[in-house]
Amino acid sequence: MRNEVQFEVFGDYALFTDPLTKIGGEKLSYSVPTYQAIKGILESIYWKPTIMYIIDELRVMKPIQMESKGVRPIEYGGGNTLANYTYLKDVHYQVRAHFVFNEHRPDLAFDRNEGKHYSILQRSLKAGGRRDIFLGTRECQGYVQPCEFGTGPGFYDTEERTQYLGTMVHGFNYPDETGKNELSIRLWPVEMNKGYIQFPKPEECTIVRSVREMEPKSFNSDNIESAEQLLRNLGGE
Repeated sequence: MRNEVQFEVFGDYALFTDPLTKIGGEKLSYSVPTYQAIKGILESIYWKPTIMYIIDELRVMKPIQMESKGVRPIEYGGGNTLANYTYLKDVHYQVRAHFVFNEHRPDLAFDRNEGKHYSILQRSLKAGGRRDIFLGTRECQGYVQPCEFGTGPGFYDTEERTQYLGTMVHGFNYPDETGKNELSIRLWPVEMNKGYIQFPKPEECTIVRSVREMEPKSFNSDNIESAEQLLRNLGGE
């Protein structure tokens, strides 16, 4: 597929928080990353408001295992609370995704240079990302590198039955991606087949809940660099 990117992401711990467990300060990770979490990792590798990432598929390479830890969250009003966080341990995933131009941002049409964005994305991926990679939360450092999706042995390769992982958060609908002055959240039932999870596109999610009204961010040629200028700054042609 044109504009496709394939990479692997890994780390010692991850915390893709199930929002239902935040009550009382406790946190429990989903068993796999959400669509929005992977999108956030890609945006840490390379992001411009001109493009939108579509996550196509995820492959779980290592067994899903969890570890609980007692932590002391920062309380700005004082206090010494002890909370219990349950993390994913020793995570490793392969990701296949691609980008498209954001048609809801006609003001950024000047920056729609497909080849340039693709080149910068690939260079940024090889460099390990333009920003720090976090696996769900800041204390879980992650690392990325290019790969060929589907290669190498995976823990669930020989699993015969489909695994149902329950209803999870898929992601958020932001105004600058939908054209609506509203923030909403998407949910979907997750199925994993031999370690592979195929994500529906955001518009294909049938469970959508409104959160609040929100105005889109303002971007134009005065406050962002074009892909050509950015590539020149990176030492490209």
